Formats: sequence, structure tokens, C-alpha cells
Amino acid sequence: MTTGFCFDERTLWHSTGESVLFLPPGRWLQPLAAGGHAESPETKRRFKNLLDVSGLSRKLVVEAAPPAMDEALRRIHPASYLTEFKRLSEGEGGNLGEESPFSPGGFEIAAQSAGLAIHAMDKVLTGQWQNGYSLSRPPGHHCMPDHSMGFCLLANIPIAIEEMKVRHGLGKVAVVDWDVHHGNGTQAIYWDRPDVLTISLHQNACYPVHLGKVSERGEGKGEGANINLPLLPGGGHESYLAAMDRIVLPALRRFQPELIVVASGLDANPFDPLARMMAHSGTYRAMTERLMLAASDLCGGRLVMVHEGGYSEAYVPFCGHAIMETLSGQRTEVVDPFLDLAALQQPPAEFMALENQRLAGMAEAFGLPA
Repeated sequence: MTTGFCFDERTLWHSTGESVLFLPPGRWLQPLAAGGHAESPETKRRFKNLLDVSGLSRKLVVEAAPPAMDEALRRIHPASYLTEFKRLSEGEGGNLGEESPFSPGGFEIAAQSAGLAIHAMDKVLTGQWQNGYSLSRPPGHHCMPDHSMGFCLLANIPIAIEEMKVRHGLGKVAVVDWDVHHGNGTQAIYWDRPDVLTISLHQNACYPVHLGKVSERGEGKGEGANINLPLLPGGGHESYLAAMDRIVLPALRRFQPELIVVASGLDANPFDPLARMMAHSGTYRAMTERLMLAASDLCGGRLVMVHEGGYSEAYVPFCGHAIMETLSGQRTEVVDPFLDLAALQQPPAEFMALENQRLAGMAEAFGLPA
């Protein structure tokens, strides 16, 4: 089994400027050391470094890729947005939406990020890789066609999916978004499309606070092809696996995709500064195992993951490493030193009883067996 990993150091040079978590310094906000923005390159760099130090990188096919071309970008983003993005990128940088600053050269780096996603999908669809992971940065699942949002500058996954439809005649695609924040950009892009199933598992009312409700199902021909699973804050390992088993996997079987894509945010962990969930490396390992089995049953094993959020420099590497071990069928000597603590901090049985009731209601709303 060949597992690919798409990486380019240039994507780690994207700069969000001086910030305090995600806000600009101000009268009461003292600047933090080393820039201070949550969307730091260090989470991704340390993920890649752990792959190298553990020796796992040597068992993967690690490749860079060309940037996404304008033709691919224009299938999702209007020319007016791309033109303004380029203009600011060639100057001092700027911000084209909500909480998504970028520095000079930001456009080229964002195109590189999308290019990595394209490359991973292309390699899997042409049979050169069984599965793959794209360490894309900046992320993409919040980006709308005409404005950036939530650290996301280009819609990496939709750009890559539409490129695959042109190159390979790709039909039905399922996008499973396990980033802790709602995948509102992907939802909006495919809102009225029946050929792309979008499933978002996210912390309820986290970001964007007004989106991600169960009632958001798509419209027109796309009605029913959008599934939101807003999980209760504090839900951990069992919440995610229950959501996978009770809703995500049955929905995939019903849809019968030709490719499964994961918007792989690693920010549902106990140490993330921007959310309040309690998933751990074992959770990501188990979710990956489930999706690999689903992909094997439904679409010849074709599974591609594209990196999204994750803001704990200490813990993101262990979650990412667990995913890559699982995708590649390899185990290394790496031991997650935080796993025992995270396991002890899981919510009580009473919490899961409530969450299971909620999931049963969601399954009924989606027309799935409760």
C-alpha cells in the first residue's frame, strides 16, 4: 500500500502578522512573542518534523507539487476576488474578509497550498497512491467564493475536487470535515450540488457561531447532500466515534462516493486554544481506520486528507502522526505522552447518554437508521 504525503516548505512561510490569538494587538491586548497568531506554521512544521524523526517519512512517498493554476482557481473563485488577492499580495498584504490576514506573497503561497491538495487527489485517482495526505497551509474550509474567512484564503478542497472532475471525469465525492469548526465554505460552495456530499462534524456554535445547524441541508438538487453534526462542547473520543458510526458511515454507504476526502483539522483535541472538545490521537486513529474501511468498501480505497486547522503546537504532531501511521499501515516507536491524561479527562457516561440521544435525533432527521 502506497501512502503519499504532500508538503512544501513554502506554505509554512505564510504569515498572518502580529496578533493576539486571532485579534490584532490593541489598547488592552499586549502583543505576544513570535507573532502570536493561532494559525502558526509551527503546528504543521512540528507535525512534519515528527514524521521525519520517527522514520515514518521514509515509508511514505513525500512530494511537493506545482501551485494551482488560475484556471483551477476560477472554477471556485470569481476573477474579481483573485485579482484583488493578487494586487494585495504584490503589495503589503492585507485581508479580504473575516479574520484572514496575509503578508506579501500570500496569493502565491495559497495557490501552492491548493496545488498540494490537487496533487494528492490526482495521485490517488490515477492509482499511483492508495491514499494520501496534503499538509496544506493556509487552510481552506471556511473560504467563500468571494471572500476569505477564518484564516482560509482559497477553498483548497473544492478547487481540487473540481480539477479532478475536469481531468478524470470524477463523479460523486464525499467530503468529511472533522475540523472542530464548521466547514461553512465547503457547505456554501456545494449547497445546491447533488454530486458532492458534505459532512461536517464540529463543536456546536464554535465558529462560525451562527452556522452548522442540523437544519442546513442544502437546497434545490443539493437538498439532503449537506449533513451537519454539531457536537456538544466537551464531547471527546466516544462522541466522535458515535457520530462516525451512527451517521457518517451510513451516510457514506447511502451516497456511494467515488472518492472520500477528509478536511483534516486537528483542533478537536484537549489542548487546542480555539475550541473545547476532548478528542485525542486515538480518536483520529480510530476515525481514520473507519474511513479507510469505508473507502475500501465503497470506492477502491481512494481516500485523501487535506489539512485544515489545529493550533496546539504540542499536540497536533501526535494527532497527525497517528493518522499517517494508520493510513500507511505502519507503526513506529512514537508514543503519545499526552494520551493517558486525555483519556482520563473524557466526559462521564451521563454526558454520552445525552449525546447519543442527540445523535439519534440527527440520524432521524437525515433519514438514517437511528
